[in-house]
Amino acid sequence: MVDSKLITFLKVADKGSYTLAAQELSLTQPAVSQQMKLLENELGVKLFHRVDNSLKLTYQGDIVRKFARRIVSLYGELGSKLSDEQAGRRSYVIGITHTSEANLIAEVLAHYAEANPGVKIKILSDSIKKLYEKLSTFEIDLAIVDGASPTKKYSSILLDTDSLVVVMAKAHPLAKKASVSLADLKKERLILRSKASETRNQFASALAGANCRLDDFNIVLEIDNIMTIKELVAKGEALSVLPRSACHGYGDKQMLSLRPIENLNMIREVSIVFPKDFAERAFVDTLVADYRKMLSR
Repeated sequence: MVDSKLITFLKVADKGSYTLAAQELSLTQPAVSQQMKLLENELGVKLFHRVDNSLKLTYQGDIVRKFARRIVSLYGELGSKLSDEQAGRRSYVIGITHTSEANLIAEVLAHYAEANPGVKIKILSDSIKKLYEKLSTFEIDLAIVDGASPTKKYSSILLDTDSLVVVMAKAHPLAKKASVSLADLKKERLILRSKASETRNQFASALAGANCRLDDFNIVLEIDNIMTIKELVAKGEALSVLPRSACHGYGDKQMLSLRPIENLNMIREVSIVFPKDFAERAFVDTLVADYRKMLSR
């Protein structure tokens, strides 16, 4: 059982207040304060300092929070795994980026679950940074992200070599060309993802290498949801720049045309990243094989 002081600590860290934490935990404020004193004595560190009537984590407190999250997450995972084992099920929690929500990987995971009765797959979408945090706290079993693992603590397998392309309606005049120039693109209305997206950042970086900026283009709309972007593009509302892998969904080939941008290198690798002690490597290998099979259709 997880030490209740760790659960209380995480709630105080989240709320920045003993009083607010006590209200959510159905405890008294003195009880919460006492638990934090006991935890500080056990660990030999100061967990919080007060800034403008709010409790902020000390440097040591931030370290404790990271490990407390791991402990609570591991205990929850233990209960889930034991429950699945007793019921004869296998469960996986998989983290994907928001971009990957619209590509083939979601379809691959659904196909795997359908083909393997007793398997339960939960998908969590988040930023790459947050996905690595979830890997470190064991909140997810594996992550599907751009690039290989930045640290040796994880293993990674190349899933796909992707690229950013110009996406347009089938009837658009530029669809008749084999590739699109930057001069062509500057004449068009563009729908791009938000400034926080990896897709947009990669496009901006590639433009900088060609002495261009996003401000040189007519960006009329910013949307995070790739499915919405594709629907608007298919209706002829504007063009977009998206990963090629995000345009392999049902009906995409009938509605959209994809073209590379001349003299702009926007290649990106997509990898499956997982802890080195992840026991079910066969599961990962099957996902890779199924993904590549669907991609080749």
